[in-house]
Amino acid sequence: MPSWQHVTYSREISSEHYGQQVTVGGWVQDLRNLGGISFLQLRDAYGVIQVTMLKKRNKEIFEQVASIPRESVVLVSGIVKESKEAKAGYEILPDSVTVVNAAEAPLPLGVVDKVGADLDTRLNNRFLDLRKEEIRAIFKIKARTLEGIRNYLTSQNFTEVSTPKIVAAGAEGGATLFPIKYFDKNAYLAQSPQLYKQNLMASGLDKIFEIAPAYRAEASDTIRHIAEFTSLDVELAFIKSSDDVMDVAEGIVVSSLKHVREKCKKELEILGIDIEDPAIPFPKVKYDEAIEMLASNGLKIAHGEDLGTEGEKLLGDIMMKDRGIELYFITEFPTSLKRSTFYAKRNDLNPELTGYFDLDYRGQEIVSGGQREHRYDVLSEQMRENNLNLDSFEFYLKAFRYGMPPHGGFGFGVERYVQKMLDLPNIRETVLYPRDRLRLTP
Repeated sequence: MPSWQHVTYSREISSEHYGQQVTVGGWVQDLRNLGGISFLQLRDAYGVIQVTMLKKRNKEIFEQVASIPRESVVLVSGIVKESKEAKAGYEILPDSVTVVNAAEAPLPLGVVDKVGADLDTRLNNRFLDLRKEEIRAIFKIKARTLEGIRNYLTSQNFTEVSTPKIVAAGAEGGATLFPIKYFDKNAYLAQSPQLYKQNLMASGLDKIFEIAPAYRAEASDTIRHIAEFTSLDVELAFIKSSDDVMDVAEGIVVSSLKHVREKCKKELEILGIDIEDPAIPFPKVKYDEAIEMLASNGLKIAHGEDLGTEGEKLLGDIMMKDRGIELYFITEFPTSLKRSTFYAKRNDLNPELTGYFDLDYRGQEIVSGGQREHRYDVLSEQMRENNLNLDSFEFYLKAFRYGMPPHGGFGFGVERYVQKMLDLPNIRETVLYPRDRLRLTP
């Protein structure tokens, strides 16, 4: 046990500890008094330990424990004994019980009660909500997902970078920017590191990624939108087409799903989730094909319009029903739909199309990106089409005047990915402390 660890965790106790003294710590999950014997279920970060009090063994401890409120933090020192009745296979006979912090009663949120609570109540008491093993399992899986993503990208010689989150201009238009006061200047919270990661493509750091917060002031109270989210951003240079970018996105998903499956067996079992290998390569459905498929299933979308939430969901149902496919690209978006994405490269043979793509997971977009426009004159013209003041983007445009290679990349919504992976009803389930239009605390 490390010198800084002063308690023995439930997962560390084995038959080798039988007859030995240990100190364990955690929260009082339940107490049962059966007269001359009582049982305290002590929950730590990894499981539940049964502490068995015998009145004839130690009357003082027996009476002390009877009055401890549920969810109080206690330390228990005692002898480990094998027990076929205890779920863990052992119990602890206490020599001392110390109440470190007694919980108030009643609890604002039940931890082991069968009665459910609405999401707002849970989020308002997130510290209690996270004491439930099924809730903690989500965030352990999320952490392993990020670990798997990093492992894959570093194995492909990508360099992790950090870019500013306080910016002078938005990458995706002003409607969803959070304005802030930066000393005596006006500034914004970054929607995306788009301008910076493209800037880096002219630096010799030709394969980069960033995992960081991003901010969108979207007045959307939906199960898939939040104001502060974790974005994985990837950019790579010297590509031939958007196909190279899609290959990286596919590699990230395949590798991270495998990593979660291997490292989170217990957590997946708790949640009742079975992650299977996705079919590869991911199919590519052209935008025109997608709207035809939707029309054949009763949803008409005019050419040049966004598929929207309803269209994405229906397309996901069609792909699953007809092909058994959960992950697929939507490609060849019309320029009219992506015109506001001023940095998107348009098809040289057919300017009405871009090389931009979405990656959808069971009917929800989790990735959007493609090849960028690297030619200064063309990029400048596309910015003018969007009525952008080029002087406000001088730091960005300057790199395109001094040698910018062909490049592309994407933004990858980590929470949306985890939400679909675990089949969760609301994206807020994947965020420790969500921020949306109505929630600023806790």
